[in-house]
Amino acid sequence: MPNNNTIPSDDELYNDYLKGDSAAGDQLLLRYGDSLASYLFSFIGDYHDAEDLMLDSFAAILVKKPKIGEGCFKAYLFKTARHKACRLWRKKLKLSEFSLPDDIISDEISPEKKTVNDENIRSLHKCLNLIPKQYREALWLKYAMDLSYEQAAEIMACGRKKIDNLLMNGKKALRRELEKEGITHYEI
Repeated sequence: MPNNNTIPSDDELYNDYLKGDSAAGDQLLLRYGDSLASYLFSFIGDYHDAEDLMLDSFAAILVKKPKIGEGCFKAYLFKTARHKACRLWRKKLKLSEFSLPDDIISDEISPEKKTVNDENIRSLHKCLNLIPKQYREALWLKYAMDLSYEQAAEIMACGRKKIDNLLMNGKKALRRELEKEGITHYEI
């Protein structure tokens, strides 16, 4: 593992785990557990199922120890989780709803700003739920989860060009819905 002054990369942690360092697996879980659970919650709408799927996804990787390309751990993890969520989805025969996590507002802002931000977030939630699911998922993966176009394409099992199109059309659809709500100052 690198010296104590640097944060190890996903690749370093995963390789250390493969060499028998179970603490490296724990670090990966700490690094991505919450964001993966949030993603899964937005996908399936049930927090307990999301937590279970998050743990199942990590277990699938840490037990099977697949070969993962350099710089691809996060995308592989999210793709694994998405497949597990889709299987659960089919099993329960439910439709999913995407939403942004409620905790995206910092506690350090003024109460007045927080009130305005809360209202904007509610409007954004509402508008996101009005656009097609594929647009929502592409926007979520790219902007909320901060994945690259290639990683989002891998997770959604499509090409980069399709992600480009989904994001472009998703932004347009979201902008139209936000404008209907009277919100024109969002940078999309």
